Amino acid sequence: MAEQLDIVAGEGDMGGTMRLGMYPAKLAEGSIVREVYDGKEYVEERHRHRYEVNNAYRAELEKKAGIVFSGTSPDGKLVEYVEYPREVHPVPGRDPGAPRSCARVRPVPHPLFAGLVKAAVERKISK
Repeated sequence: MAEQLDIVAGEGDMGGTMRLGMYPAKLAEGSIVREVYDGKEYVEERHRHRYEVNNAYRAELEKKAGIVFSGTSPDGKLVEYVEYPREVHPVPGRDPGAPRSCARVRPVPHPLFAGLVKAAVERKISK
């Protein structure tokens, strides 16, 4: 990404590029991921990674690969969730967050895991 060119060109600290901590995401209306998060417009997940979607390729990925960027940072600059259209692949979108690393025990499974299991069961029943 343009804002990281100085880092990858050797002038910055590569160890400082890891995205850590809790980040908000705005979920697209009508997306699978918004559905599994009970219709919430905004969610927050913890991150621990060094990768991002290059915005220079977003339009091409949407047009040629059919990918839907179903959640972004509130300013729209960072991709947080991706998925395929429901008719292509009914599994909720993937995010770079770490839902397994929640600080407290949840009485119910994380929405993304529950959505994955639900989609698998629905597919099995429909066959």
